[in-house]
Amino acid sequence: MSKLLRYVSIFLIISCLLFACHAPRQTELKRPPLKVGFTIFVGYNPVIIAQKKGFFKAQGVDVEIIYINYSQLQQADFSAGKYDGGGFALGGFMSLSATNPDMQTVMVVDETTGADVVVAQSKIKTLADLKGKNVSANLGAFSEVFVTEMLKTGNLTKEDVNLVKFDAYEFPQRFKSNEIQAGHTWEPYLSEAIKLGGHILFTSKQTPGLILDVVAFRGEVIRDRPEDIRAFIRAWLQAVTYWEANVEEGNAIISKTLNIPSNTLSLEGINLTNLEENKKFFDPASSQSIYKKAKIYTDFFIRSGDVTRIPDIKTLFNSSFLYSSNVHP
Repeated sequence: MSKLLRYVSIFLIISCLLFACHAPRQTELKRPPLKVGFTIFVGYNPVIIAQKKGFFKAQGVDVEIIYINYSQLQQADFSAGKYDGGGFALGGFMSLSATNPDMQTVMVVDETTGADVVVAQSKIKTLADLKGKNVSANLGAFSEVFVTEMLKTGNLTKEDVNLVKFDAYEFPQRFKSNEIQAGHTWEPYLSEAIKLGGHILFTSKQTPGLILDVVAFRGEVIRDRPEDIRAFIRAWLQAVTYWEANVEEGNAIISKTLNIPSNTLSLEGINLTNLEENKKFFDPASSQSIYKKAKIYTDFFIRSGDVTRIPDIKTLFNSSFLYSSNVHP
C-alpha cells in the first residue's frame, strides 16, 4: 500500500510541475491600448481606416481612439494625462510643448495644400475688404499664424481686423449669427459655411509648407513602449496606402465612423505623407525640415506673448522610429 501511495504522490507532483510549465505566466500581462486623441480633420482619418480595417491589431498594437471637436479641450486632456498621444497641428504641438516639454513628435501625417481655408461673407471680395471685420481663428495656435500670414499677403496686419477666438468647428454657427464675417475652418465645417452663403477667400495652398499635422506621444510612452509606437506608425502608413488606392471605400468607412457626409471627405488639398517624405521632414538640412517650420511658430508665439519659453526644438522631434528596420508597413 505504501508503494502505491508513493507512486500516486510522484504522479501528482509530476502533473503539477507539468501544469506549471504550461500555465500562462502571470507576468505576461496584456498591454493596455494606446490611447490617442484626434480632432476631426481629414489628415487624421487614416487612424480610422487603420482601426476599422484591423491594421493596428495586425501590426501587434491595440489602439483606443478618442475624437474631440475642440482642439483646446484635446490639449487640456493631453496635459491632464488622459491620452498617450494624439494628432496635432504643428503649431498646436509647439505651443503645447511649453507645458509638456517631454512630449515628442514621431511622424508627420500630412501637409495641407488647400484643406485649411478662410471663408468670408459674399460681400467680402478681397483681402482688403476684411479691414474692420470680425475674423475668427483659434488664437494662440497655428490658426492665428495662418490667418496672420493671410493678412500679410493683403498688406494688412492683425490690428486692421478684429481677431475673434473661435475653433474651426464653431465657424458655421458663428458665421450664421453674423458674430464673425470671415474666419479659418476646414471640412466638414467648410461645406456648412458654403451653404450659408460663404465663399473661400484664402487657402493653405497660398502658404506652402506652413501647416503640417503630426502625431506625438508622451515621453514615458516613447521610452516604455517603443515597439507599440513602431507598430502604430506601420499601421498608419498602411492605412494611407489603402485609402489612396480605395478612396470610395475609405470615405465610406470614415463617413460612418464620424457620422459626417461622405461628400465632405476629399483628399484634394491634403498631402498624406509617406515614409520617405517623413524622412525629409525630419532631416534638419532639408528645405522641408520640420525644425525650420517649428521655429516659425516658436518665434511667433514668443513674440506675441502666448508663451514665454518653448523647449529646445531639437528635443521635440524623434526620428528614430522612421529609421527602424521594421517600420515599413
